[in-house]
Amino acid sequence: MKRHSGERKARALIALASSSVGSRQATNAYKLHLKQLLDEYDLACQQLSIVEAEIIAVLDRIPFAKSMLAVKGISAISLAGILGEAGDLSGFVHGNALLRHAGLNLAEASSGKWTGQMKISKRGRSRLRRFIFMMAMSLIANNPEFKAIHTYNVQVKKMKKMRSLMKLCGKLARILVGMARSNEAYNPHKTMPIQLAA
Repeated sequence: MKRHSGERKARALIALASSSVGSRQATNAYKLHLKQLLDEYDLACQQLSIVEAEIIAVLDRIPFAKSMLAVKGISAISLAGILGEAGDLSGFVHGNALLRHAGLNLAEASSGKWTGQMKISKRGRSRLRRFIFMMAMSLIANNPEFKAIHTYNVQVKKMKKMRSLMKLCGKLARILVGMARSNEAYNPHKTMPIQLAA
């Protein structure tokens, strides 16, 4: 999901900058500073590629990681983030335990006689919550099963998009824990609900 500005936009910016009202003093200093910024960017990209290669090498040593990476929409970085925050997923009894660990479980906001709405508790690891959320969004965009479920939730069940997304976060957690515990490959037919599978 990387989005970069293209060459066309860069040329348009250069054309606009040529007729702008900027300072014309100390242009060499600005050029030097811009060169330093570009060098820093190149260094950051190089370091990022080294870290990504190391992450992929570590994931190759985890037995159930290969079957998870075979699922369309799950990237090595997001899977490494979840495993780094949650640890060994086969240690969780159920996917709901992973959701509680991330703070994505439902909790009622109430006080005394007043009872409020059911909301996610957010009592858990915030980074794990973010990685599960981002992976669910990636699956909705790239995985045909998750996309179909999300469309069904929004159009047929008339759910709000965010509520459907949270529901799919729960499904994702159950799938990840199930795959880690059983050491089985991803089965698209098990993912689909009965209404959509028919």
